[in-house]
Amino acid sequence: MTSLSRELVFLILQFLEEEKFKEAVHRLEKESGFFFNMKYFEEKVQAGEWEEVEKYLSGFTKVDDNRYSMKIFFEIRKQKYLEALDRQEKAKAVEILVGDLKMFSTFNEELYKEITQLLTLNNFRENEQLSKYGDTKTARSIMLIELKKLIEANPLFRDKLIFPTLKSSRLRTLINQSLNWQHQLCKNPRPNPDIKTLFTDHTCAPPNGPLAPTPVNLPIAAVAKPAAYTPLGAHGPFPPTAATSNANALAGWMANASASSSVQAAVVTASTMPVPQNQVSILKRPRTPPATPGMVDYQNADHEQLMKRLRPGHSVEEVSYPLARQASWSLDDLPRQVTMTLHQGSSVTSMDFHPSHHTLLLVGSNNGEITLWELSLREKLVSKPFKIWDVSACSLPFQAAAVKDAPISVSRVTWSPDGSFVGIAFTKHLIHLYAYTGSNELAHRIEVDAHVGGVNDLAFAHPNKQLCIVTCGDDKLIKVWDLNGRKLFNFEGHEAPVYSICPHHKENIQFIFSTAIDGKIKAWLYDNVGSRVDYDAPGHWCTTMLYSADGTRLFSCGTSKDGDSFLVEWNESEGAIKRTYNGFRKKSAGVVQFDTTQNRFLAAGEDGQVKFWDMDNINLLISADADGGLQGLPRLRFNKEGNILAVTTVDNGFKILANASGLRSLRTMETPAFEALRSPIESAAIKVSGSSTVNVSPVNCKVERSSPVRPSPILNGVDTIGRSVEKSRTVEDVIDRAKPWQLYEILDPVQCRSVTMPDSTDSSSKVVRLLYTNSGVGILALGSNGIQKLWKWARNEQNPTGKATASIVPQHWQPNSGLLMTNDISGVNLEEAVPCIALSKNDSYVMSACGGKVSLFNMMTFKVMTTFMPPPPASTFLAFHPQDNNIIAIGMEDSTIHIYNVRVDEVKSKLKGHQKRITGLAFSTNLNILVSSGADAHLCVWNIDTWEKRKSIPIQLPAGKSPVGGTRVQFHTDQLRLLVVHETQLAIYDASKMERIRQWVPQDVLPAPISYAAYSCNSQLIYAAFCDANIGVFDADSLRLRCRIAPSICLSPAALNGSQAVYPLVVAAHPLEANQFAVGLTDGSVKVIEPSESEGKWGTSPPMDNGILNGRAGSSSTTSNHTADQAQR
Repeated sequence: MTSLSRELVFLILQFLEEEKFKEAVHRLEKESGFFFNMKYFEEKVQAGEWEEVEKYLSGFTKVDDNRYSMKIFFEIRKQKYLEALDRQEKAKAVEILVGDLKMFSTFNEELYKEITQLLTLNNFRENEQLSKYGDTKTARSIMLIELKKLIEANPLFRDKLIFPTLKSSRLRTLINQSLNWQHQLCKNPRPNPDIKTLFTDHTCAPPNGPLAPTPVNLPIAAVAKPAAYTPLGAHGPFPPTAATSNANALAGWMANASASSSVQAAVVTASTMPVPQNQVSILKRPRTPPATPGMVDYQNADHEQLMKRLRPGHSVEEVSYPLARQASWSLDDLPRQVTMTLHQGSSVTSMDFHPSHHTLLLVGSNNGEITLWELSLREKLVSKPFKIWDVSACSLPFQAAAVKDAPISVSRVTWSPDGSFVGIAFTKHLIHLYAYTGSNELAHRIEVDAHVGGVNDLAFAHPNKQLCIVTCGDDKLIKVWDLNGRKLFNFEGHEAPVYSICPHHKENIQFIFSTAIDGKIKAWLYDNVGSRVDYDAPGHWCTTMLYSADGTRLFSCGTSKDGDSFLVEWNESEGAIKRTYNGFRKKSAGVVQFDTTQNRFLAAGEDGQVKFWDMDNINLLISADADGGLQGLPRLRFNKEGNILAVTTVDNGFKILANASGLRSLRTMETPAFEALRSPIESAAIKVSGSSTVNVSPVNCKVERSSPVRPSPILNGVDTIGRSVEKSRTVEDVIDRAKPWQLYEILDPVQCRSVTMPDSTDSSSKVVRLLYTNSGVGILALGSNGIQKLWKWARNEQNPTGKATASIVPQHWQPNSGLLMTNDISGVNLEEAVPCIALSKNDSYVMSACGGKVSLFNMMTFKVMTTFMPPPPASTFLAFHPQDNNIIAIGMEDSTIHIYNVRVDEVKSKLKGHQKRITGLAFSTNLNILVSSGADAHLCVWNIDTWEKRKSIPIQLPAGKSPVGGTRVQFHTDQLRLLVVHETQLAIYDASKMERIRQWVPQDVLPAPISYAAYSCNSQLIYAAFCDANIGVFDADSLRLRCRIAPSICLSPAALNGSQAVYPLVVAAHPLEANQFAVGLTDGSVKVIEPSESEGKWGTSPPMDNGILNGRAGSSSTTSNHTADQAQR
């Protein structure tokens, strides 16, 4: 059969498939032997229709054609035999044995005898080799995997497993073209001819008079938009020759965009053969009719080369002889094996892998936090909660939005092409740019108030060989910025919010595709001329565009308002859709996300699954549910190698899927020294399987590393049941663990950096409350005398960021008026007063009290704006509602909590649940709760919608300790874990259940009562101060001591030698620098402390061991089986 005849068969197959002639399709597939439909074959095997399975196979191979074919038929018949035995149909089994399996005895008589002996067993699973045979469905699925490998490796199936890439309704199109040509040849062509048959050539009946040929008028929507733009390359810095040399890509789109609407393709649509709806997009672009009538032989060398590339991979099965040709890919190339499940703490909104470190994943969250994960260690290296770096530089609309609106989320995280920068876009106004130096630190670079409303997308580009940032937003604009935050271009033209951007280049031409939520696609050069093209995206709603890794193919994925999703490839030279991929099953409530990899595959998240396509085939390749738990419309991202895939889960985390190559990458960091430090369970899990595709360890990872979901009581950092829980540590920590671990102790001031606030020492007034400003440029201290002091760091050459640092002495800041921020203390016994303080999110005003009325101060003028809540009872704790700065939760001396609206000066609710004064309040927007702590050593949980009490529990105190003393609470950045601080302990609770999952009690080198403790800004460390003036730095997840800072660091020589005990009463963590904290002391002084520049961190995390460190009991890892006496140490 000639090549054209063969291709005609494929056109007929496509036609039959589109017309739903299912039986005819598969019969033609079998009789022609041109295309083996693997999907149909799988369906019949899964259904157990063995007769049809063998009949279909017979169109392509016979049993004795080769060893592959023989094994294919043997596996099928063996399965049929085992199923008969499983149904206890012995007669049927004998029939299969004699009729179907006997022929194989001449090749392997021993195997045939063993199969025959199965008849003598009551249950064939008694045979050792079949002991793991499960149910029928599972057995068929396992066999299918084997069959597919054999079929793909069988030379007889080569060139028959991939259906050629055809545009929809290709046969109809050819017929329409033929009819059009016939109409052009008519001697007397009539307008709108009525074609009633295809059996004879078309001719128009003689009319009353001659008429010119009249093409069919296309709908207006199908005509390219007229435009008057000059050709590409005529503007800006790009030479005109660039456009002519680049015949494809954007140049083609732009040429067509400016085509005259009078130039239309003349296509006759016969009444019996209408042009299908999906052809409209093809007809949108003007085309030149073929020069010669009839069928064109469109096969060429490129086509043949493409078909070669499409052939599936050769399976390294038992057959050992080499094949002449091998395909370049197989399904095993897809990363589908779940290797780990990681907990982010807030719903993941965006992810991106480092361009060269293929296991380094950047994650953005719904709570505004960004996190850098090293997947090979399963660890968070860096975590940055959302903070406005410089509120004074932001626009007034944004300052208002930041105060009133819901918490700001991350809309996009992305790496620069060389991996040296990280760009973050937020759902309100801002973008952040961080510099990544490779030392597991993200350094602030720029903050830009970029758009009015949300910043919907961010990408890096290289116009004029200069690295720039491109953004788009709700304000319908696209903007280009340099790395110093200077705006270079401002593109206007969209009539709706811009949803996504796709910067790209072809040869010397740099351009940007953009899509808006009205479904419009536009393209821009880096000039001020305006949009070069204007097309409609499929679905006419939210669409994302991506290029293949080699930049040669353009794809888009989007969803309509009705929930229909579209994944398409574009023909860049024509601006038309080249192919539309099938496989979306249901209406979507949101927008489907997708990604591309290896210049071969597409993946999209839908219906709780990851769906994969071969770029060259419109049919769905395979789906993976990743063991369940994915979001309904999961977000996903491949690493640049395409061997690892991150996909988001419903429980505020993500899963990592990998292929064999990806698994090797994920295990490269696990050195023998690191392996030895794994928990016993995890180590055992890894030893179970010697395979590189381990699936035992990930199960442990999934269960063990999600402490908020599966909490268990842990004392002093030791888990009573040996679970290893997700910890955050740096790569250096892991390397350091290969050495014998030692507690890092800072005994001399030269071992770290510290600075004392000027004019702070006042022995008559203790520092009772301490805060950093949210921007990180100042420190605010409240003294026991009711006076607040503010220190600020100046922005200069020594301190270009103007942020708080221990390397520079700050200024004691006061307004020109000389006013002091002094609380109302009239009639107050300061010895008994409980001071409280809270700062607004934008640092504009501070609210505080010291036994009297609550005062609201302006932070610029220090003036009292208003006072409220006069005692009795006195206010003892203040907390702003996280979503409304006008709502304040006020803990009271009489054990109640008042929910107060500042705007209307009214107490909206009064919460009762404690027995003594309130000592702590903490909100969680993730859990929608307020947690309160009291001097009664109890914790209460309140619903922040109804203010009803959900739960009340006592903290677990050492035996003999009365339930008294101030208890403080603070949420982890994940808004799920809760730090509870009491003089007797540090404890971590799972706030969703209010179950304690870890506890540490003072002991060994830190035996004194705890005076205060707080999380670092990224919640990876806990800074704790003690009544003997020691300071401990703990690993936040394990509560293991990393570093002890001796009293000589924070006390002056006079205080060290004095008769009166001086120690830190309060600790504050810097809001942006995780390793910086400040302490307020009983002598009125305030100190900022940081590690030395050479160290850069507070020690390393101690290993998970059995409680012995370097021959002695570790101060943070004693055993968990504490008696009452041990707990009192």
